[in-house]
Amino acid sequence: MAARRLSSLLTRSLSASRLLSSGRNHCQGSRTRRFSTAAAVEELIAPPVQVSYTQHLINGRFLDAASGRTFPTYDPRTGDVLAHVAEGDAEDINRAVAAARKAFDEGPWPKMTPYERSKILLRFADLVEKHNDELAALETWNCGKPYEQSAKSELPMLARLFRYYAGWADKIHGLTVPADGNHHVQTLHEPIGVAGQIIPWNFPLIMFAWKVGPALACGNTIVLKTAEQTPLTALYAAKLFHEAGLPPGVLNVVSGYGPTAGAALASHMDVDKLAFTGSTETGKIVLELAARSNLKPVTLELGGKSPFIVCEDADVDKAVELAHFALFFNQGQCCCAGSRTYVHERVYDEFVEKAKARALKRSVGDPFKKGIEQGPQIDVEQFEKVLRYIRAGIDGKATLECGGERLGSKGFFVKPTVFSNVQDDMVIASDEIFGPVQSILKFKDLDEVIRRANTTRYGLAAGVFTKNIDVANMLSRALRVGTVWVNCFDVFDASIPFGGYKMSGIGREKGIYSLNNYLQVKAVVMPLKNPAWL
Repeated sequence: MAARRLSSLLTRSLSASRLLSSGRNHCQGSRTRRFSTAAAVEELIAPPVQVSYTQHLINGRFLDAASGRTFPTYDPRTGDVLAHVAEGDAEDINRAVAAARKAFDEGPWPKMTPYERSKILLRFADLVEKHNDELAALETWNCGKPYEQSAKSELPMLARLFRYYAGWADKIHGLTVPADGNHHVQTLHEPIGVAGQIIPWNFPLIMFAWKVGPALACGNTIVLKTAEQTPLTALYAAKLFHEAGLPPGVLNVVSGYGPTAGAALASHMDVDKLAFTGSTETGKIVLELAARSNLKPVTLELGGKSPFIVCEDADVDKAVELAHFALFFNQGQCCCAGSRTYVHERVYDEFVEKAKARALKRSVGDPFKKGIEQGPQIDVEQFEKVLRYIRAGIDGKATLECGGERLGSKGFFVKPTVFSNVQDDMVIASDEIFGPVQSILKFKDLDEVIRRANTTRYGLAAGVFTKNIDVANMLSRALRVGTVWVNCFDVFDASIPFGGYKMSGIGREKGIYSLNNYLQVKAVVMPLKNPAWL
């Protein structure tokens, strides 16, 4: 059931049916009225949840920051302060790492049978389902994503991911290896130790699962730093883990800023492994800090500028709907968003008109309202960044088909924006905007679009829309990306590995591949005396 619910919101397949006020081909007033009105945005629903946890969770206890400081986290619907959260720094990271180290070296978790560990993960998944509505409301309140997305898609996936990793816990094993001589050789797959994990703000709970699930299944202990924009749901989830029976010190959660708490975790000498999801620029800093400290291994899931290629044989209506989803899902705040929409010249004009019409129909407003497709951007910084890129698109002579300005007078809402006549050298085609801005580019043939699609520093994902299996196979192998979705997009099953080529990251998350991030391989060699066989 969870998988079916997930597919209803996170996938679309072949069956899927400060202010900027001017620009080339700006939408006429009669059309812009089809967006939600400012009044509709400002009539907000009170979230059906209370903020219960705002302190660090260290060694099984909620604690204030060592400094006593707090920082605000905001409601992106209004820009108002939602709560004040403990502000972690190096001392808090030290406390959390010490707790994780003691739990790993002396505690029961790594010595527990894998089956016992799996039962705790399963109990946590049951608690997630029990608290589905509260977690979903808190995620929407802090992130601004539609409540229906949180409750019907992301929370079921959160439970599914932990059940998936619970299934792996007692299936991790080494090998017996033949040797040239009288020796018995075996390999052991051992937990790596204390894992430091830094998660982003766009999918806090899903990223919590991608990081915490495999690390715990392998028997590690964790210090997790939340994004400063969205610290609330990870603290709630960690509390549920302790209700499920997780021993103290195994999972520690610290909230705080990147340059202080994040840097302290990345450079800590007693952290054995680091995993980070975020921007490519920050990923470089994290990698350098890890290397300059104890050369800890690092997994990075970073930025993207994913091509979405619509071939000449496409059913245009279906292609428009899938391309729309690929870009605008989660307010465009996806690392793998299909943000370069390449359309074959034979269907380009029709596609542009229909893409524009679909964007104009997109419902934008309070994410707690039923039927809303798009909420606000995460914060004022991201909101203003998106509007700067829109201005850059206009100044660069791309054609603004619709959108291009904020919606309403409160919060961080941006109208769904569509640009046509976009060229590869424009900043809106090369930079990761991370917002509801669709750039539509024209191509003539497959060799051309392969070359152009690969001419980027990123390599996270791509979408291909075609009826021709030979074309699908050709593009799937030619595109230099970690994931290719053919006639679908954003399919995130627990077993499907995810990660990027080039500057989109190092390593893979989810699936069997993610376990390798949290294991050490040890070879054990012993002589054999008079063996009956070798």
